[in-house]
Amino acid sequence: MDYGAHLPLMALDGRPWTLDRLLQYAHTAEGEGFQALSANDHLVFGCPWLDGPTALAAVLSRTGRMALATTVALPVVRGPVALAKSLAAIDLLSGGRLVVGVGPGSSSGDYAAVGISFEERWKRLDEAVQALRTLWSGDGPPFKGEFYSTEGVKLEPYPAQRPGPPIWIGSWGSEVGLRRVARLGDGWLASAYNTTPEAFATARGTLTERLRVVGREPNGFPNAIATMFFYITEVRAASERIIREVLSPTLNRPGEELRGRLLVGPAEECAEKLAAYRAAGAHRIYLWPVEDELGQLATFRERVAPLVGG
Repeated sequence: MDYGAHLPLMALDGRPWTLDRLLQYAHTAEGEGFQALSANDHLVFGCPWLDGPTALAAVLSRTGRMALATTVALPVVRGPVALAKSLAAIDLLSGGRLVVGVGPGSSSGDYAAVGISFEERWKRLDEAVQALRTLWSGDGPPFKGEFYSTEGVKLEPYPAQRPGPPIWIGSWGSEVGLRRVARLGDGWLASAYNTTPEAFATARGTLTERLRVVGREPNGFPNAIATMFFYITEVRAASERIIREVLSPTLNRPGEELRGRLLVGPAEECAEKLAAYRAAGAHRIYLWPVEDELGQLATFRERVAPLVGG
């Protein structure tokens, strides 16, 4: 199991966004040995949210050899053609380091903002994934669906990876979601604040069965757990403040639930949670520092990762 880092796209600590801040964050993550850098995607949210694909493109020069990922991008909200164009450029300019995580998103506000029915999100997502692959390959017949068509659309230049970047499907672990992952995905992306090590292990077992049903080999099918918010501190009052005043209202989840799922508190406790995920078969954890982002990246590497081992 290895670790990626989320770009700080939410205004969790009230600090202003600057290009220098993002560049310094990417440089620090690469220097601390994180294997990937990711950007999430929302148009509107409960707090201000910096545009994910733009931020990811802006820091390419400081990402070294790290993989790049969207965790997740919203092809239904953005439209598959527009998203395919943006992500093809990121993959091309990065030399083929992009992993495209996609999902419908959990915010009905995003759909209202672009005038698309929230209830159509799953049917549209199925088509959007197929449209992305067709647009990136540039070969074969166009995709024609109920909602999207790539007929007559040629998006050059194409991505560096041929026939296109791998597409991972986001799912919180439902049966129907995991069937979609098995049918359409090149990998599975789970959500840290919507699962536990036990639930992840169960879902992974279900995914293994679904992959076999559709004739795909489960061994080597990659997974990752995104949005693992963290704040390493030995001061209990500080960890309680992070849960109560920052994460619970931002994520709209009960504090007790988040306290058990996220990495907020002493280094040893956080390492125990990560070791449980490693035992459950997680391949990568995407970490998101809540405050003091550069210091927390270093603290994680110095005090938590060695305790997890492996």
